[in-house]
Amino acid sequence: MIRVFVPRDSAARSMGADEVTAAIAAEASRLNVSLQIVRNGSRGLFWLEPLVEVETVAGRVAFGPVQASDVASLFKSKFHDGGKHPLGLGRIEDHPYLKNQERLTFARCGITDPVSVADYVAHAGFEGLKKALAMTGAAVVAEVTESGLRGRGGAGFPTGIKWKTVLDAKVDRKYICCNADEGDSGTFADRMVMEGDPFMLIEGMTISGIATGADKGFVYIRSEYPDAIATMKEAIAAATAAGWLGANIQGTDKSFTLDVRRGAGAYICGEETSMLESLEGKRGMVRPKPPIPALEGLFGKPTVINNVLSFAAVPYILAQGGAAYRNYGLGRSRGTLPFQLAGNIKHGGLVEKAFGLTLRELIDKFGGGTLTGWPIRAVQVGGPLGAYLPAAKLDLPMDYEAFAAEGAMVGHGGVVVFDDSVDMAAQARFAMEFCSIESCGKCTPCRIGSIRGVEVIDKIVAGVEREANLEVLNDLCQTMTDGSLCAMGGLTPSPVQSAVRYFPEDFHRPASRQAAE
Repeated sequence: MIRVFVPRDSAARSMGADEVTAAIAAEASRLNVSLQIVRNGSRGLFWLEPLVEVETVAGRVAFGPVQASDVASLFKSKFHDGGKHPLGLGRIEDHPYLKNQERLTFARCGITDPVSVADYVAHAGFEGLKKALAMTGAAVVAEVTESGLRGRGGAGFPTGIKWKTVLDAKVDRKYICCNADEGDSGTFADRMVMEGDPFMLIEGMTISGIATGADKGFVYIRSEYPDAIATMKEAIAAATAAGWLGANIQGTDKSFTLDVRRGAGAYICGEETSMLESLEGKRGMVRPKPPIPALEGLFGKPTVINNVLSFAAVPYILAQGGAAYRNYGLGRSRGTLPFQLAGNIKHGGLVEKAFGLTLRELIDKFGGGTLTGWPIRAVQVGGPLGAYLPAAKLDLPMDYEAFAAEGAMVGHGGVVVFDDSVDMAAQARFAMEFCSIESCGKCTPCRIGSIRGVEVIDKIVAGVEREANLEVLNDLCQTMTDGSLCAMGGLTPSPVQSAVRYFPEDFHRPASRQAAE
C-alpha cells in the first residue's frame, strides 16, 4: 500500500493541509489509486507547507508547498509512483534545512503518526521509559543531572537540581506539571511537540514522575492551542490503553496518570507560580518565593515544573545516556535547542541545533535572510521580554552565558527578525504596553510602571523634554527590574533599554517626521 503523508500540524492546516488531504483522497478514488493517507506532524519547514510526502523504497520524497489545485497535476505526473513534478523536493531527509540539523528532541516529528502508539514504539519510542522503570529514582535523577539539561525557558535552571529537590522531599504526595503555556512571540516548538510527537512529552513526564516519586501530572496548555489540546488528550488515552500510563505501567509497580488543563489565555500564567494558581482554580497571579514550587507547589505539595522542551529532551537522555546528550553544546549550555525562526524571515521554521552556533548562522544559513531582502536591523531572541540585538551582534553564539553577558537571553529559543524598516521606538513602546496588558497586577512596579512606561515613551517620541524623559525612562526601568515580583515586570525593561541603547536615533528623530511616518 502506498503511503502519502500530509501534516495535521496547525501551521500546515492554516496553509490548506486539510483541503489538500481531501483533494488527494478524492482524486485517488476517482482514478482508482490505492493509497493510505497518514496525517503526520510538521517537519518544521513552514515556508513549504503544506508539505506532502510519499513513502518510496529510496525514502520519503516530498512535494511542496502543495495546494488543493495542484493535486490533479501531482497524480497526472504519478507522484505516488516516483514521478517527477515541479513541486518535487527529492528525498526530504536530504534537504539542507533538515540535513544540517541535530534532531534529538525532534527526531520523530514529521515522521510518525502522532497518535499511534505502535508507530511511536517502532521509532524507538518509550525506550527511555523502559530503562527508567528498571532504575531507582535517584539513578534517573543522576542521569538527567549528568546530561546538563537546563530549563528551556527564561531562567535556564538545571533540571537535575530541581528534580532532586522534589525527590528528597518526604511527603505523601508529589506532582509533575508541564508548562505548555507557550505565549512568547515567534515560538511554536511546544505546539509542534504536542501536535506532532505527543508521546515524547508523555514519556518525559512519566520518567519525571518515576524519578521523583510523583504519580500524578498535569499538562497546562494555552487556550489558543485547540489542536494541541485535542491531540494531547487523544495521545494520553492511547498511552493509557497501551499500558504506558496509569496503574502498574508495563506490569511494574510504577504508576503515573496525566491530565490536560486548558489555560484561559493569560500570558502571566507562563510564570510557574501563576500557572499553579490557575491549576488550583484561582486567578492566575504570581506567588512570592520562597517557598519554591519544588518544596511547596501544586496544592502545597512538592512539584516538578518544567516546560515542554525540557520534558521532551528526557526520553533521549534516558535512552542514550546523559553523557551522549552532554556531548552536544558548549560550556554550561549542553545538548540541543529547537530554535524557532520567525518575523521578517525568508525560511521560517524550526531548527534544532546544538548550543554554540551563531545568530548569523541561524538567520542566514537556515532562514535565508529577510523575506523582503532588506538588511537586518534588529533581532529579538527569547520572546517579548527578550532584548533587541542589532546586526552588529549577529555573531553572538547561542549560549545562555554569552547572551546573559550582553543583557539578553536565549529563553525558549524564539528568534524574531526585523529588517531596516522597523521603528525601534515603537517596538520599545510595544514592550511596555504588552506588560501593562498582561500584568497580573499583584506588584506595583509591574502594574503601574508599565503604564507610566508607555506614557514616557510617547513623550520622548513626541519630543517633549526628550533628554529628561529618557532619564526618567531609565530610572523607571531600573525600578521595574529591581522591584517586580516576577520576570514579567523584571524583564520588560530589557527590550526597552536595548532599543534605547542600540537604536538611539529612533528616539531622537524630529517629532514632525515621526508623525508623518
